[in-house]
Amino acid sequence: MTHRLPELWQESPLAFWLVVACLAYYAWMAARLTAIDIRSHLLPNRIVLPSYWTAVPLSLAAALGGGAFDGAAVLRVLGGGVVLWAVYFVLRVVYPAGMGFGDVKLAGVLGLYLGYLSWEHLLWGTAAAFLLGGLYGVVLIVLRRGTGKTAIPFGPFMLVGAALALLLPA
Repeated sequence: MTHRLPELWQESPLAFWLVVACLAYYAWMAARLTAIDIRSHLLPNRIVLPSYWTAVPLSLAAALGGGAFDGAAVLRVLGGGVVLWAVYFVLRVVYPAGMGFGDVKLAGVLGLYLGYLSWEHLLWGTAAAFLLGGLYGVVLIVLRRGTGKTAIPFGPFMLVGAALALLLPA
């Protein structure tokens, strides 16, 4: 998202400010959820669910901020949220002990943000989350601070993975 800011400033100042608002909300949400998830292994609905009401209109408005209707951008934003939510939901159903439902709900929000950019950003943000979470798990095992069954808060890795993807160029 950040790499699009200079071009958006030139093309559509409204879209620029909507993307800045998206990023500001994302930073606030990510900081709050990371702190809470690390401390309590929970992603509270009082933060995650209102994030949909913020991410949907801001990301859709940013996608359409150029003035012309862009059906592909709308499909990517909404489709990104639905696809990522569905992927995490399937993981939750297949192995409930490995994924909390808070992670599933957060995945939908992150899919909206990543879908704004591209399907590739959605893929890279998701892959980065699992890579970072896996590396953290390996480090815990190597340092003998955990085992393969140790529960880790996955929300921070999801948020960092998505943030890294938001920084990637197109």
